[in-house]
Amino acid sequence: MRRTAVSAVALVVAVATAGCAEQASTGDGAGPIRVGQIVSLTGNYAPLGTENEKSVALAVEQVNAAGGVLGRPVELIVRDDKSQPDQSVLAFNDLKSRDVAAVIGSPFSNSALATIPLVDREKIPYISLTPADEQVDPVHPYVFVVPATSATYADRILQYLKAQNVTRIAVAYDGRSSYAKAGFEGTRAKAPGHGITLTASPEFQTTTTEFSAIFNQVRSSGAQALVVWATGAPGVALAKQYATAGLDLPVVFTGAQASKLWLDPVGPAAEGAVVASSIGVVGDTLPDGAQKKAIDELAGAFRAKHGYPPPQFAQDGYSGVRLLVAAIEKAGGTDPEKIRDALEGLTAITPNGTYTYSATDHAGLKADYISVNVVRGGAFVPTDWAREQLAAVAGR
Repeated sequence: MRRTAVSAVALVVAVATAGCAEQASTGDGAGPIRVGQIVSLTGNYAPLGTENEKSVALAVEQVNAAGGVLGRPVELIVRDDKSQPDQSVLAFNDLKSRDVAAVIGSPFSNSALATIPLVDREKIPYISLTPADEQVDPVHPYVFVVPATSATYADRILQYLKAQNVTRIAVAYDGRSSYAKAGFEGTRAKAPGHGITLTASPEFQTTTTEFSAIFNQVRSSGAQALVVWATGAPGVALAKQYATAGLDLPVVFTGAQASKLWLDPVGPAAEGAVVASSIGVVGDTLPDGAQKKAIDELAGAFRAKHGYPPPQFAQDGYSGVRLLVAAIEKAGGTDPEKIRDALEGLTAITPNGTYTYSATDHAGLKADYISVNVVRGGAFVPTDWAREQLAAVAGR
């Protein structure tokens, strides 16, 4: 299948915060194409959601000045799920009533999982910005995930640890987070295939603030490394406390921590921690080529607008817009079934990497496009192993 780089100027978007209903249409006429976005702008997941919103807005601003998709403008209708699953359901119903062609979904896994039954029923394409594996295993016909799934992150981290001759790990995870639970399950299932044994698997809660008991379990387990599956506040608190816990083991975090939203509050305690991320987070280290060009289209404009590099969650939102644009163009219109079919046959380069969706794979992003980094001087720096791995895919 031919790989296509999706130009950010392929879509004209008029941002609407509410109605603008008079002329908008998802039909194949000349009116605007409506796209909904459910995003956590308040509540616990607002730090993630605000980055999603910024990058989606940036993508639509870039394309707003340069043409249209099939000659039509697009209205983006944004709804806040308040970091609550029931509010995501209400937001989806509101967007459905506004005749949207597709919905870009919440960064909060629990919100997405609560909304998917409605997506299945209403058959509206849903571009998810959260990586929970349950969204794609089993496949839901109209749900397509943008971030690498938890299982994909687990596989990449295990590849890295194997390359470092690590054979015994402890895994600490948030038992209340769908993302973290899926990450733990993926790690446990895939570890034997990499010659790695789990020696301990301490569970904590989203509300946990003190982690000495977790560290004691790790200390007595004989582990050679600790892998942490967490989102939000627990990831910050654990990292700060780990730095003074006296554990002489590498600690590995996932894409949920690949952001200044984690780096800034953790501060110097983050130094030396290993953090997996999308390829786009370390795009400035890549060789020139189509992948770096896709990353730079986001990175330069995002930094100019917001004053800092686009974090993981910004990579996801921007990539989601690009994938949806490509699907609408390929579908030749906004019929939901045709967009779904187009996504299932889509291969496209985005800041997150090259997606290849299919009827049996609605995740589309392979572990090859995940970097494994170390925090140095308050920045994510690819490990030597990751540099070698990423150079191979960036040159394709």
